[in-house]
Amino acid sequence: MAKDGLTIGDLSKRTGLAVSAIRFYETHGIVEPVRNAGGHRRYGRHDIRRLSFAMAAQKLGLPLSEIAHHMSDLPSHRAPSRSEWGEISLGIRDRIDAQIAQLNLLKDKLDGCIGCGCLSLDTCALYNPDDGAARAGPGPQFLKLSNGS
Repeated sequence: MAKDGLTIGDLSKRTGLAVSAIRFYETHGIVEPVRNAGGHRRYGRHDIRRLSFAMAAQKLGLPLSEIAHHMSDLPSHRAPSRSEWGEISLGIRDRIDAQIAQLNLLKDKLDGCIGCGCLSLDTCALYNPDDGAARAGPGPQFLKLSNGS
């Protein structure tokens, strides 16, 4: 590690991300390196946490634009405090809870017709006679209606 911060190579080794991926995250505002006197990017140790959080949130299915939005209020050149991370958590918690509810609903209805015709089984007429769900619009209408969206 350089005295004035982590190089992009150092950050790559610590996070497991390719250098190109770190630059990609940088374009989305997830990390904001400073430039040293020679013009080279330098990252703080806090950027390891920022990148790790972004990677974890993406694995949960959050789009990078949403992650960047939530992280935009965090300080860019120091480690966030516990309360600052807590605020991010609250902002994302409702999104994750809704996603879990939607996945549970899908899991519970996966073996029957979900109203889009993709699982047209012999019993589909019981759930959707004459494709009545089509009047509500395209897509899995029973899943949408059950979820309230």
